Amino acid sequence: MEYFAAFYNLMLFNLLYILLGIAIGFTAAWMLQLQKLQRQQKELKSTGGFLESEKLMKENLQKELAMVHQHKMAVELDLGQKLQKAEKIIRQMDSDILLMQKSYEETEALLQAKQPEVHALKLQLLEAQNTIARLKAKFNEGNT
Repeated sequence: MEYFAAFYNLMLFNLLYILLGIAIGFTAAWMLQLQKLQRQQKELKSTGGFLESEKLMKENLQKELAMVHQHKMAVELDLGQKLQKAEKIIRQMDSDILLMQKSYEETEALLQAKQPEVHALKLQLLEAQNTIARLKAKFNEGNT
């Protein structure tokens, strides 16, 4: 019996050590998992902050892009209006030139019909002025 009592005590201590080892192992595993979970939560929070800042940057860039696009459209509209105005002025100028040319030709025809000598002198004067302009241009080319 004494043998069984000693064996029983030994078995009791072994069982206690086994249970204590299991408890310590379970506690250590629990702590490791808890640390891992805390680290993951920290990373998740960091990633969430980064994602939020990226969203804000994206929104700002979209607002800036919208403003730039709106400015571009306003400039294009303004330039389109200026172009239309310039084309209208050019058409008016072309019309005025044609009218002036027609008036000049009529005046020349009347001058030639009523005073042919004055008309001939006028043509000679124009030719002389053209010749002088050409000679001045050649002279200026030679000096430069």
